[in-house]
Amino acid sequence: MRIKLHLLCIPLVFVMIFSGQLAYYAIILFSLLWHEAGHLVAAVMCGVKVKSCVITPYGGEIQFENPAVVQASSLLWIALGGPIATIIGIGLAFFMPDLLATKLINVQLVLLAVNIVPIIPLDGGRILLACLFLKYPRAHVIELYYWLSFIVATILLLVTFKFLPQSIFLAIINLFIWLQVLKEWRYRKYRVAFEKYVMNRLT
Repeated sequence: MRIKLHLLCIPLVFVMIFSGQLAYYAIILFSLLWHEAGHLVAAVMCGVKVKSCVITPYGGEIQFENPAVVQASSLLWIALGGPIATIIGIGLAFFMPDLLATKLINVQLVLLAVNIVPIIPLDGGRILLACLFLKYPRAHVIELYYWLSFIVATILLLVTFKFLPQSIFLAIINLFIWLQVLKEWRYRKYRVAFEKYVMNRLT
């Protein structure tokens, strides 16, 4: 399994350096790694082989060795693994020195809040997508969900841009999320075709 840092994390590093918050970024990076470790542990527990893991500004993206054989229930637990790890991290932070605990809890709360937004490629979106596989295994429902993700991501991006420069950190994260959603949306026909194959296999 390969673990990589996404190139779009670099602008976030420069923002932190120029604002004198490099130590704060170290906490963010640790929180991202901790969050992603939750996904990887869940994948191991579900018996799913992971090909690679890319650390992004909002968490990470896992690629499976063979996505077509991953059960919807496993997808659900793997998606839940990150938020569960973040919640555990918040609990552990209460046992740390106050100065570190405060910053760590704040970062973990922001990370959790961002990731539970129910749009692809965030954890909230993957959780909802797994539930759609289980409850409504129809291709047109999945395609509608990609449209909804794109609309919500665009609205969130415009809102954060409105409050620049105060929202620079969230703007970078939302820009990255929007680009990822745009990529998913542009290739939605292929995604839906693949997911239709997966749903036919599961049902």
